[in-house]
Amino acid sequence: MYKKRKNIAILTLMIFTYTSAFSQCAMCKAVVENGDISMAEGVNNGITYLMVFPYILVGILFFAIYRYKKNAKN
Repeated sequence: MYKKRKNIAILTLMIFTYTSAFSQCAMCKAVVENGDISMAEGVNNGITYLMVFPYILVGILFFAIYRYKKNAKN
């Protein structure tokens, strides 16, 4: 019974958030629709550049936790 309610809740959430998944930054959309290839590549490179830092920070955090727990065992 609980699993069925959980599945229905997830399905409902997915349906209501589906339309917002297509929302984009107006500037990014305008650049891509403009057809300027070098500008679109610049936007993609900028997104990649901004996306790398959270992963690096999370990796450093997990590494620090791993070393802390490893040292705590000894």
